Amino acid sequence: MLGSLQKMISALAEPVQYRLPVGDQEIALNPLLGKKMSLRYSGQIFCVHCAKKTNKSFNQGYCYPCFIKLAQCDMCIMKPETCHYAAGTCREPSWGEQFCFQPHIVYLANSSGIKVGITRQSQTPTRWIDQGAVQALPVFKVASRHLSGLIEVSLAQHVSDKTSWQQMLKNNTVPLDLAVIRDQLLKECADQLLAITAQFPDSPAQLLSDAEPLALNYPVLQYPSKVKSFNFDKEPLVSGVLEGIKGQYLLFDTGVINIRKFAGYEVEVIV
Repeated sequence: MLGSLQKMISALAEPVQYRLPVGDQEIALNPLLGKKMSLRYSGQIFCVHCAKKTNKSFNQGYCYPCFIKLAQCDMCIMKPETCHYAAGTCREPSWGEQFCFQPHIVYLANSSGIKVGITRQSQTPTRWIDQGAVQALPVFKVASRHLSGLIEVSLAQHVSDKTSWQQMLKNNTVPLDLAVIRDQLLKECADQLLAITAQFPDSPAQLLSDAEPLALNYPVLQYPSKVKSFNFDKEPLVSGVLEGIKGQYLLFDTGVINIRKFAGYEVEVIV
């Protein structure tokens, strides 16, 4: 099977179910656990937005013109607290209205330890799965990405907003009481949160005090004790026995590869 990679498609189940898009086809990955699998990079990259051939991938799969033109590639996507829509400088106002001005969730997750994050409500639990979280708890529901980003920055003064992917892949996590952590954070950030939400009187943040933590289990036969990361730009052939899938990573007995990082790369998959 030959085609351009896209990020893996996941479905919440016990364990999480994964499919790998390769061009116009998809490969069910869970049944391949314990089997030999090879991915051979052809040397060609195609933009995940415009499909044009590009010599280099930007921002996980975009060609340079799309990278500097599209709103979805702007810095405010990574740092939503810097949203500049109100200033009239959004790259694509219609895109922002469709994707940024819709319900967002501020959440706590346990992937390599406690972290705070945000995602569109429609992207739960996909976002948590992509991060390899083993636990997740929605904390706030808000009306825009901008507001969710401001709340995230406030909470991130006390807990991390990053995942250590190496620790996540080693499964070096311990169960946490996310509800207790949430309540402590709300106390510590009470004044800041009041000031933030006061800026949005027409769309107040909704505290999801009755939300239940979600536990996530991944299809992994064996976690690596040491993490060796494959890079198609340096090694065109990735091959080994598939021992697991977690986040957006394939775990082989020979190393791991971040599929999302190489979106747009033309790859031949052999099982």
